[in-house]
Amino acid sequence: MLLAIRKAKEGLERVGEGPFGAVIVKNGEVLATCNNTVVKDNDPSAHAEMNAIRQTCKKLGNFEIKGCEMYITCEPCPMCFGALYWCRIDKIYYGCTRFEAGEIGFDDQFIYDELAKDSKDRKIITVPDILAEECRELLTLWKNKKDRVDY
Repeated sequence: MLLAIRKAKEGLERVGEGPFGAVIVKNGEVLATCNNTVVKDNDPSAHAEMNAIRQTCKKLGNFEIKGCEMYITCEPCPMCFGALYWCRIDKIYYGCTRFEAGEIGFDDQFIYDELAKDSKDRKIITVPDILAEECRELLTLWKNKKDRVDY
């Protein structure tokens, strides 16, 4: 966790970066040490966790990072939690809570609230069933693909 804190402080030294750091470890080996680069990269997905996942996946040559653990300075947002589940990480350790981060302006409760709503009641307009049959054909193609890589 000390590495994650150190990396978060490095990010804080740059104007506009959030106070977040993440480290991924596998069998005692540090695979990635990252901070947020949202402002630097003009990328809202460049959270410390996402950056660490990307680095680790490249390093391991795999989109899954089973056997790895992540140390994060703050509880992950919904995007990062989703990515951590998708990459199949084994364990997550974090310092402060999302509620504490919310108190200084990093409030993601509205996303949790939106996800709990029916899609027609969300703030972002969602229009379903556009060329739905054609899109379903893609699902069938995937299902029947002999050389697919499941993820």
